Amino acid sequence: MSFKNYKLNKGDKIAILAPSSGKAKKFPGVYKEGIKNIEEIFGLIVVEYPTTKMDDKQLYNNPDLRAEDINNAFADSSIRGIITTIGGDDSVRILPLLDKNVIKKNPKLFMGYSDTSVLLVFLNQLGLISFHGPSVMAGFAQTKNLPKSFENHINNLLFSEFKTLEYRPFRKYCDCYKDWELPETKGAINKLKENDGWHWINGENEVSGKLFGGCIEALEFIKSTIYWPSKNFWQDRILFLETSEEKPTIDQVKRMLRNYGTQGVFQKISALLFGRANFYTSIEKQRLEKMILDVVIDEFNANNLPIITNMDFGHTDPQLILPLGMDVTINCVTKTIILLNN
Repeated sequence: MSFKNYKLNKGDKIAILAPSSGKAKKFPGVYKEGIKNIEEIFGLIVVEYPTTKMDDKQLYNNPDLRAEDINNAFADSSIRGIITTIGGDDSVRILPLLDKNVIKKNPKLFMGYSDTSVLLVFLNQLGLISFHGPSVMAGFAQTKNLPKSFENHINNLLFSEFKTLEYRPFRKYCDCYKDWELPETKGAINKLKENDGWHWINGENEVSGKLFGGCIEALEFIKSTIYWPSKNFWQDRILFLETSEEKPTIDQVKRMLRNYGTQGVFQKISALLFGRANFYTSIEKQRLEKMILDVVIDEFNANNLPIITNMDFGHTDPQLILPLGMDVTINCVTKTIILLNN
């Protein structure tokens, strides 16, 4: 997979579509702020597809229209990338309606997170690089209120000719936004908090592998389906997982992790990355980390597996972009994570 098919340039056309949720119609102020920032800050030309104008009921009742937007965006050679409006909860219903041949013949950037993780895995299994990162309403709409390092990260990863790119913690973060019911909030966020950095809770060596993962709850939707990776897929993957704003309990996350363990995943992957748990208290985050160690190491004996938690991806802002299918090197001694553009 060559990254040249996914790199953006200023002036490129970007398709915006809604694969699951109608929040763009429900909260037009936030949506328009995201579009404005994509155009003015990042210099892209936005092409709004029909689903962005549909409400939740219309999207739910018409998975064919959602799939049609995605198929058409991939088929259009003038479109250089696709960014979702926001997540949702039923992207899985459109998977059978996506045109695999059209998508494989026209690889291009596709970015989102949360429920969009289902689509990112689908694309990755077709052989594409897919991008776990900010959506229009959750990420881009808040750009002006987030640290400048977020804008720099997007420019460095999506627009530059990098050979290697080092991931670094953002110095500050926020868990959520101002009430979207209030039209004046637009891209407003709650107060930024000091970031105490990533937590390197296990591992002593240097490892490499290809990124794969997403929202842990969304990935449950496709386990044991034809869209889930084969047993042989997991070798040397860097698995990244994160929890949504619905805040699954620690016991729920534990049971999900046990499923990966039972599949033999922890014996095959090169490292496990966990995003900052949204809405968890500091004590709950400590309990979460202990649970991860209990499951991965004590229950499934992956004693040497590097495990890093509290990372800046998923349901946190600002968030890092993680491209599924690209290589990374993780050094537990120097505590560095390097994305490789091979």
